Amino acid sequence: MITLDQVRAKSASKLAGLHPVVLSATQRLIERTYARGIPIVITQGLRTIAEQDALYAQGRTKPGAIVTNARGGESFHNFGVAVDFALLLPDGRTLSWDTLRDGNLDLLPDWSEVVDEAKALGFAWGGDWRSFKDLPHFEMTFGLTTAQYRSGAIPDKTKVDAVLAILNPVEDDEDVKLDNANVIVNGTKVKDGFLMNGSVYVPLRDVADRFGATIAWDNATKTATVKTK
Repeated sequence: MITLDQVRAKSASKLAGLHPVVLSATQRLIERTYARGIPIVITQGLRTIAEQDALYAQGRTKPGAIVTNARGGESFHNFGVAVDFALLLPDGRTLSWDTLRDGNLDLLPDWSEVVDEAKALGFAWGGDWRSFKDLPHFEMTFGLTTAQYRSGAIPDKTKVDAVLAILNPVEDDEDVKLDNANVIVNGTKVKDGFLMNGSVYVPLRDVADRFGATIAWDNATKTATVKTK
């Protein structure tokens, strides 16, 4: 089975040049989908103006199918705030754009699960566009248009912070409380244990000694073995 590090490596070259927050969100997307049994590969990230113009020419003045309506400077890819993805098949090499594939066998299309994770991270999906739907496309524009990016505008800190709050939520969990607990074995007190979340944790060796048992500890595997006589 392909590892998460191997999956990450397959997208590494396409992540260069992305806006830092978009980069972080994309890395989180790769991790979240992998955890659901859906490895993905980022196939497009930052795209130069020349690359965009060449892509626009495809299906128009050059052979191939039309894949974009955006000329150079009219795509969010040109400003490092958009990515495209594909599913990575079990052989670890082949990519798939099959939107109905259910590789993790959970009765849900893998593609839809990736989209759900991306939206939860703050991405907008090209599949929601009213015309010329772009199913592999995610973007995080921070409320700016491509024209504004072309004029040199940068994302507002408030909008950036809003995405960061999604990526790094503040944990409000209460601190774990520990209380000492008396431990008595066959009427004899042994070393105190402690009480945590309703469970008493005891010193294993002291308790085992009271039962005439022996303790062996394997540090390599972090395993304690108890043997009674």
